[in-house]
This record gives sequence, C-alpha cells and structure tokens, in this order.
Amino acid sequence: MNPTAENPLRVVVWGENRHEQVEPHVAAIYPDGMHAAIKSGIEEHLGDRVRVTTALLDDPDHGLSEERLAQTDVLTWWGHAAHAEVSDEVVERVHRHVLDGMGLVVLHSGHWSKIFVKLMGTSCTLRWRSENDRELVWTIDPTHPIAQGVPHPIEIPQQEMYGEQFDIPRPDEIVFLSTFSGGEVFRSGITYRRGNGKIFYFSPGDQDYPVYHHRDVRRVIANGVLWAASDRPARETPVLLRYESGDFFTGHGYQGAMHNRDDA
Repeated sequence: MNPTAENPLRVVVWGENRHEQVEPHVAAIYPDGMHAAIKSGIEEHLGDRVRVTTALLDDPDHGLSEERLAQTDVLTWWGHAAHAEVSDEVVERVHRHVLDGMGLVVLHSGHWSKIFVKLMGTSCTLRWRSENDRELVWTIDPTHPIAQGVPHPIEIPQQEMYGEQFDIPRPDEIVFLSTFSGGEVFRSGITYRRGNGKIFYFSPGDQDYPVYHHRDVRRVIANGVLWAASDRPARETPVLLRYESGDFFTGHGYQGAMHNRDDA
C-alpha cells in the first residue's frame, strides 16, 4: 500500500491504559496515556498519509468491534497488567482480521498478550530485569524498510531489560537486536507473516520510562506501521478450495471429507 493524503492508512493504536490511571509516576511521563504518545509519534513521521485513532481496554468491545477492525489497515498493541481482561471473543476477532490481511504491530510487553501468543503458538516468555538500564538497539538488516532513517545503534538511556531466551518461533526477519549493560541480548525487532497479514514486534517501550517520547523509537514504530500495511487489493481469508484436474482457476467450496462434491 502506498498511502497518500487522499488515501491515508487507517491506524488504530490500542492501549491498556491502566498504569497511567493508577501510578502517578507513569501519568507524569505520559499525561495523556502511552497510547497518545504512540499515536503522536506515528503522526509525526507519517503526517497526512495516516489517519490514527485510539482504542482502550475499557471501551465497549475494547474499542475493537467487527466494524472498526474491518476499517483498520494496521493495529498497534500495547498491554501489560491486564492481558487476562482482554475478551477471548475480541482476540478471536483480531486474529481473524490479521489472517485476512490486517497489519499488527505489537509493542514491548504485548509479547505476552493473548493475541500475540495465539499468533505465535508458543509461551512468548523471556528474561527481564526491571531496572533503569541502558539499551542499545542494533540494526541487523539495514536494507529493511523498518530500519530506514534509524541510527545504528539507537541509544535508549532508560529502559527495562528484556533478554533471551525469548520463546517465539523463528522470526521471518530479525531487523533489530538489543544489548544491555548486564551483557544480555534480545531480538528486539522481528517480523512474521501469518495468513495474509504481516506482524512486527518491537520491544522498546516500558511504562516506567519515557521511551515512547524517544525520537528514534517513534520512527521505528511509524516505519513498522507502514511495513505492516497490506499491499493486497482487498482483505481476504485464506480458504481451502477443491479443484478438478486441469482446472487451475475456479475453486469449489470444500464442506468436509464426507461432503466434498458439488452434487453431494
């Protein structure tokens, strides 16, 4: 997709918005919520090529109704303290839209969200250390679209440590690798394809530090949003079709092993 002012990318920034409500130091860093900081970063870098809105955990349907997801090109996801409160029905809905072609950008502790775990099929656990640490984000693939305009390395002076083992399937691409003062390393920027959808996971962004105000982190997220947008002409569910010998173009609906003939 090549978004323009006339045909902007439709982005929904989803946020849990719990830490900001109950922890004064988080509210001081993000007075309008982390979701607002992420939204402004995307708009800062993509301008009128995007139309960005937000959705929150406590909204009806978590702000992710069928109608809204159908009108969303890319969804970003930040969660931490309330993964269990996300409705399984909404998770199934988001999962289906990703397989149909909606882009998904999962941020920081969203690695343990229901939707990311479902898409990965693993525990998605990792090593972590909640200290005021320095993170260096090294570009592994400087040719990747998500790495464009990003310094090598990105230096984040205040951040929580995430480290390996990160229990995820082998990524399609590793764009960034992070190192920390304790010697830990972490695959901090990775991509996947699932069905017709593209997924980017990017780890920098803890609630206790002003990471979503960091210029280069904001650029990476904006680049990730652009990359995750589908270039397919329409959203489409991958389906199982039956073909006759010599018939390359016209698939027949498959109803199951005992009902797989048109005249059944």
